[in-house]
Amino acid sequence: MKELVEVMAKGLVSKPDEVSVTEYQKGDETILKLHVAEDDMGKVIGHAGRIAKAIRVIVKAAAVKEDKQVSVDIE
Repeated sequence: MKELVEVMAKGLVSKPDEVSVTEYQKGDETILKLHVAEDDMGKVIGHAGRIAKAIRVIVKAAAVKEDKQVSVDIE
């Protein structure tokens, strides 16, 4: 899942070298923290949060196939 989020984010931003994803467990849930350059934050969130929501939907769909709970936080 970590690689999936990283690939999607790098495709959206103008500074792909500054994209990083940190993964940690909170109970049964895996939380992925996406870090991007401050200038690219708007590109990852999108208008009214549509791109961020799309990223979360794709990750949750992939997680269901693996019978896992995953959430994405954008920082």
